[in-house]
Amino acid sequence: MSSLISDDDGVHGVRVRQGGRTREERADAVVVASGGFQSNTEWRTRYLGPGWELAKVRGTMFNTGDGIRMSLDAGASPHGNWSGCHAVGWERNAPEFGDLAVGDGFQKHSYPFGVMVNALGQRFVDEGADFRNYTYAKYGRRILEQPGQMAWQVFDQKVVHLLRDEYRIRQVTKVTAPTLEELAGKLEGVDPAGFLDEMERYNAAVDTATPSTPTSRTAAVRRASTCPRATGPIAWTRARSRPTRSRAASPSPSVACASTPPRRFSTPTWRPSPASSPPAKPSVGSSTSTIPAAAA
Repeated sequence: MSSLISDDDGVHGVRVRQGGRTREERADAVVVASGGFQSNTEWRTRYLGPGWELAKVRGTMFNTGDGIRMSLDAGASPHGNWSGCHAVGWERNAPEFGDLAVGDGFQKHSYPFGVMVNALGQRFVDEGADFRNYTYAKYGRRILEQPGQMAWQVFDQKVVHLLRDEYRIRQVTKVTAPTLEELAGKLEGVDPAGFLDEMERYNAAVDTATPSTPTSRTAAVRRASTCPRATGPIAWTRARSRPTRSRAASPSPSVACASTPPRRFSTPTWRPSPASSPPAKPSVGSSTSTIPAAAA
């Protein structure tokens, strides 16, 4: 479909281009199931901002906003939050568009059990600010803001059994090491010295006296004065209960998973403009799309 057939009296059909030829299909009513525009890099950059053209697309490559554009051209009124989105962490080496064989397996949502570091080796979010259901949709954007639009998630061996199934698929970027010092040299794109310094400060800030449980938000609290990015309670202190330098004496391998910033976003909704009140005028309902674009 290339455009809607419309005039001052409403919408009367669609124009279709097929086999190099354009034809018109008349109808009493037209329903536009527009989908989103997550596969349109120009629109992502225009409405979401600089850097979003680098995002990976979780869904189909054909969701380019054509239905939205045709509806707007026919008089529909734009509506909704055009500059906001739902963004999650995505496998760094995932394909540019969604893979039906893997589905949501490229997402990486067990970050509350570990730490996320950027290319400087620094944390940039409070991983344990809340349960992942309340934070994952905004952390993809934070990853996209980091150098190289990427991050590594780092876990202690003690919490590996708590990681979601998506960490066990074949298509996951992962490295392991018996000590943080050895792990630092395996984190591609990360400054080893910056990472070790960050982890030393992080481990020193952990409250080891408070029991930890993965189902409680208030089981443990990091000392914010020495770990400034940790601003609230976290339930996963067992993962970093030992000082960094003592790990070699009692090896507990660390696991790191890399991803790229995925974005999973809800596109704005479109409603008919007041001037386009005839029943046949196009109205495009709310549409939800997901585009992975940052990895964690």
